[in-house]
Amino acid sequence: MSIDLAKYHNAISEAAEEIKGYIRKTPLELSPVLSEKTGANVFLKLEIEQTTGSFKVRGASNKLRKFCNKDGCQEKENGVITASSGNHGVAISYIGSKLGIKPTVYVPVNVPQTKVNLLNIYGADIGKHGRDCYNAEKKAKEVAKSNGLYYISPYNDFDVICGHGTIGCEIYEDLSEVDAVFVPVGGGSLISGIATYLKAVRPSVQIIGVQPETNHVMTTCIKAGKLMEIDDLGYTISDGTEGGVEHNSITFDICQSYVDKWVLVSEEEIEKAIYFMLEHHHKVIEGAAALPISALLKCAEEFKNKNVVLIMSGANIAIELFKDIVNKYA
Repeated sequence: MSIDLAKYHNAISEAAEEIKGYIRKTPLELSPVLSEKTGANVFLKLEIEQTTGSFKVRGASNKLRKFCNKDGCQEKENGVITASSGNHGVAISYIGSKLGIKPTVYVPVNVPQTKVNLLNIYGADIGKHGRDCYNAEKKAKEVAKSNGLYYISPYNDFDVICGHGTIGCEIYEDLSEVDAVFVPVGGGSLISGIATYLKAVRPSVQIIGVQPETNHVMTTCIKAGKLMEIDDLGYTISDGTEGGVEHNSITFDICQSYVDKWVLVSEEEIEKAIYFMLEHHHKVIEGAAALPISALLKCAEEFKNKNVVLIMSGANIAIELFKDIVNKYA
């Protein structure tokens, strides 16, 4: 399928202007220690410092502003519904609270309590279903249909993708000679937004998708050349990227066309990356944000002397898990 890069570039550029009042422009910070370890010039895009603690507020704000403008907010009374492993639901709830929109959020039954607490703070109605976001999505769509709610996909949505693509705008603004970007991948909205913007303005940039070895649906589908439902998914501490991808997701074609390399990392590598950020940068990251660090360390030789950006996607890690990792590696 042909991807219209100009369409994405224009929509992302528009989103960058329109959502300024809801998000922060996050720092692109040089990591001296990672640069020394890898021989690359390594920059960290700190979405861990974003409103709600993750990049997801970008897509949520772009989607809900479009929802209000298109429909005149006529569906505010009924509200919107979505599914999430946590961060997307928190973002929808946060932006919804500002726009007077009441969200219902379906999450997996094993969602970290840290994320449930944030959902409660922003006034979401919470439903729990299934062991991953893919099953929660199915349930949320059923409830939307039966209750007349407006369903927002966490990844299979043009406006959500373009909101997340504003990260690409900021990267290019701060580092126009970027050579490679490592991105954690679940449903693929983050990497789709970043890839479509950066490939439009700097075609030579390499986009690297990273997933856990135990739970890598998008990588498996890309290798197979088609979207598939995969049932035997393993546990990962990267809860923000776990789960399946719905059969008609627009992110698949984008990933197939514009992601140059896929890297899988182990649970131990993810843990060590979380500890690495605490030890060397004094910052807390969640499992998904650790994926790019782990991946770069695995294939550093390929990126020597290049300008490399690692997307630190979020900071909403369960406190008990974080304590266990610190105790294990301290």
